[in-house]
Amino acid sequence: MRSNAIIGIGVFIALCVVFYGSAFTVDETEQVVVTQFGKVVGEPKLNPGIYFRLPFIQRPNYFPKNIQAWDGEPGQIPTLDKTYLWVDSFARWRIVDPVAFFRTVTDKASAINRLDEIINPAVRNALTSHPLIETVRNSNRKMTSLENVDLSSDTSTDSEIKMIQTGREKLNRQILEASQPKLGKFGIELLDVKIKRVNYVKKVRDSVYGRMIAERKQMAEKIRSEGRGEAQRIAGDKEKDLKKIQSEAYRKAQEIKGKADAEATRIYAEAFSLDPEFYTFIQALTIYQSSLSKKSRMVLSTDNDFLRYLNRFSVPSE
Repeated sequence: MRSNAIIGIGVFIALCVVFYGSAFTVDETEQVVVTQFGKVVGEPKLNPGIYFRLPFIQRPNYFPKNIQAWDGEPGQIPTLDKTYLWVDSFARWRIVDPVAFFRTVTDKASAINRLDEIINPAVRNALTSHPLIETVRNSNRKMTSLENVDLSSDTSTDSEIKMIQTGREKLNRQILEASQPKLGKFGIELLDVKIKRVNYVKKVRDSVYGRMIAERKQMAEKIRSEGRGEAQRIAGDKEKDLKKIQSEAYRKAQEIKGKADAEATRIYAEAFSLDPEFYTFIQALTIYQSSLSKKSRMVLSTDNDFLRYLNRFSVPSE
């Protein structure tokens, strides 16, 4: 019985090894092609789950089922109007026929090389067949940054925006349409191709930046001159309003002062008319106060009218 138990355990272990070697799983992001001695056998496994194969003879080959990224190598490309651009592009693709993919390119690295060989020339052909404006614009809408600026005649011609016939989106579609038929035999579906970045080469870029700086300086100087003119107008209006206010205030002040002086004179006249002698006395005291001081020296006769009140109120000497 002991030998039967050992045999049973051995059989169980062998079955476990066979099961482990024959079973394989496929998740949601994968698809599998089973090969036997390098040749495809059976149908590709496209749905997630557990599958079986002949252990040690058949081999599962896993390929991604989700969308993959491709980044083109940036390069210098001339446009139809002989403008050299530095262009960077990207694409999205997926494997739709894993059997054809396995038989032609085998793995993802080889597929990327194939994409490089097909998409890069398509990008170059599309850009060299169209002028620069078709690469950078999608529509003929008015440039909002320039619509309120009145540039001089020297630069207005340079600043004109040419009308596009194709546009960047159509160029992207042309690249996609030119590339997809060449990728079908590899079991690859090209979903989208986009021009990620377009820039001038350094020599042209420096020239463009210089022109942009000159135009902005011209616009800034025009705005500054308009500002200086507006400042002068405001200052002139302020000075005119200030003079008007000051003259009106001076006129009103003189009117009020004149009326006050007239009223004061009337009151004084009424008060002094009641006693003329008192008025004469007050006036004499005012004259004494303004004319005489402690150091004053005057030689006058005793009957001088100026000394009339001094003589009247002088204290007799003993």
